[in-house]
Amino acid sequence: MLTHKQIRKTGVLLAVVATTAIAQPSLPALKMTQNPFLTPYTTPHQTAPFDKIKQEDYLPALKEGLAEGRKDVEIIVNNPAKPTFDNTIVALERSGDLLGKVTSVLFNLNSAETSPELQKIVKTASPLLSEFSNDITLNEKLFARVKAVYDQRASLNLDPESAMLLEKNYKNFTRNGANLDAKGKERLRAIDKELAQLSLQFGENVLNETNEYALVVTDGKELTGLPDYVLEAAKATANQKGKEGYVFTLQAPSYGPFMQYANNRELRKKLYLAYNGRSFHGDKNDNSAIIQKIVNLRYERAKLLGYKTHADFVLEESMAGSKDKVQGFLDELVTYARPAAERQLAELTAYAKAHGFAEDKLQNWDNSYYAEKLKKEKYDLDDETLKPYFKLDNVLNGAFTIANKLYGITFTERTDIPVYNPEVKTFDVFDKDGKFLAVFYGDYFPRPGKRSGAWMNDVRGQKVENGENIRPHIVNVCNFTRPTDTKPSLLTFNEVTTLFHEFGHGLHGMLANSQYESLSGTSVPRDFVELPSQVMENWCYDPEALKLFAKHYQTGEVIPNELIEKIRASQNFLAGLANLRQLRLGLVDMYYHGQKPTGETITEVESRVDSVANLFPHVEGIAISPAFSHIFAGGYSAGYYSYKWSEVLDADAFEFFREKGGLDNKAAADSFRKNVLEKGGSEKPMELYKKFRGREPSPKAMLRRSGLIL
Repeated sequence: MLTHKQIRKTGVLLAVVATTAIAQPSLPALKMTQNPFLTPYTTPHQTAPFDKIKQEDYLPALKEGLAEGRKDVEIIVNNPAKPTFDNTIVALERSGDLLGKVTSVLFNLNSAETSPELQKIVKTASPLLSEFSNDITLNEKLFARVKAVYDQRASLNLDPESAMLLEKNYKNFTRNGANLDAKGKERLRAIDKELAQLSLQFGENVLNETNEYALVVTDGKELTGLPDYVLEAAKATANQKGKEGYVFTLQAPSYGPFMQYANNRELRKKLYLAYNGRSFHGDKNDNSAIIQKIVNLRYERAKLLGYKTHADFVLEESMAGSKDKVQGFLDELVTYARPAAERQLAELTAYAKAHGFAEDKLQNWDNSYYAEKLKKEKYDLDDETLKPYFKLDNVLNGAFTIANKLYGITFTERTDIPVYNPEVKTFDVFDKDGKFLAVFYGDYFPRPGKRSGAWMNDVRGQKVENGENIRPHIVNVCNFTRPTDTKPSLLTFNEVTTLFHEFGHGLHGMLANSQYESLSGTSVPRDFVELPSQVMENWCYDPEALKLFAKHYQTGEVIPNELIEKIRASQNFLAGLANLRQLRLGLVDMYYHGQKPTGETITEVESRVDSVANLFPHVEGIAISPAFSHIFAGGYSAGYYSYKWSEVLDADAFEFFREKGGLDNKAAADSFRKNVLEKGGSEKPMELYKKFRGREPSPKAMLRRSGLIL
């Protein structure tokens, strides 16, 4: 997952994070000599001095950044010279550096290393940022200058990236209220403030629910079936929490293996209901009312701006281009996925009944359990067999090695770059000619202050300014299985693909080579941004690539060909069910955002989608929406389909790599780097893809890979 970028600078008017409706306290007086944000960084590569930044530094620096940003805008607005590309568009792009410096650190930490104190700071900062963003897009004099440049675009002879910057700036104003009357602008400001508050509160509620739950088991006899590594981790968690016995949490490294291996069906059910009932209990962490408010406000905002729905607003700037095309895409994939899913569920049910399952239908808390057993029987393969070959350090080095073979880049670990948690690793990244490319941060284990899931972000973006190519600082954050007293961190195969996925996003950031930060790296449409990440996942199934890093953590033995073939053979195991689950999420997203809000409850909305895209029985008291952070707190609203859309792209793209030698296909690697990874959003995504591939993508590769067609 790619996190939703925050306001990076005055000229990059992207998302505004959550806010609150409470009265805002006055900001502390500035301490210019003590605040690390307000002086040049003296750290290696001018990395963020996490070891020096204190909680009390954020708001004073933010205040100064907002003031500087407003001054930058005033200079542009009051420039007596007629508007030009340089004195208006580029000037706006280059403004607000301090603001970006502060917000990039603040919002990175609010996801990866938050605390109640930091959350309060974000709640104070967010309405200020929301107001600032609106002050820019609703500034009539500034928009007049931007429009004047845009109106003469045909005669400016701009290079493609500069032309894109001009178009993006103009659309940013028109899509965010520049043409509204005074009353409309006032209402837009109010909507944006409230949406920011609700989004942040949604995420905090999910984090609270995840952190507050613990399944405590004191009798080890109730835990038959669980592997030793799971029991050892649960014992360690119990010790950390001061509990007797074993503690299982809703964090993925605890929850996932429990659902796969625990023989105790009642405990599986209990944990499943806890996970899938997050923020749906009618208590202080309940997100039901927040969802209704978010959906209604997004619809009102879209209508205010002249769009039929929020999806129409969002998808205008996507690769897909329209709501109807996205809906048709999802509906068509359901016609392929559902029949396959029905066959696979019937097979799984028959297997379960043959092994003692006494009911007519499998429940969701039976799915992973019997799937793991059937996979073991069909392919003689399970995570227990594979995990010894996937030591975290080896997998990470494998990703580095594959990046080196493809793109010639190298990674050198450093210990002198400040980090926000001692577990975070840092690396210098160098190009094949030895030039410095990027700083890479790797943060891989769950903590109470870290939200669940996996994502990529940047602490500093890439750009060219005053002739200098300023290189990026990229972060990968995951929640993998921790080391125990007896074993290093050994990853499940799913965790291996997750690491490669986020590393693919990281490469998109590290190899960025644009003029303008707002078009650099992952600053691309949602349905294009997953292409680099999902292309990287493919190497996890490639025999040559696997042998570079899949080595037994005790013996050093390279993963045998027999296991590689089993991994490849099982790649499409229950793929119909997996595809249907992803399509279900995309359809829920489109139902909320692709029409006028109906006032239906969460249960009613999900029941409508489930009639098409869910084969498991309905269970009272659970729902996916209240913890669906991607669309309500993570920037993927009307965009969750992009994971499937990007699968079309990545499957088609990877066929190009495999056509002429896999890791040795230098033509494919060079083209992918030049036309996708380096280009960011500097050109239209379909044009970039055609430059890479030589043609538009075909969906057949994805359907073949998923086993949905021959």
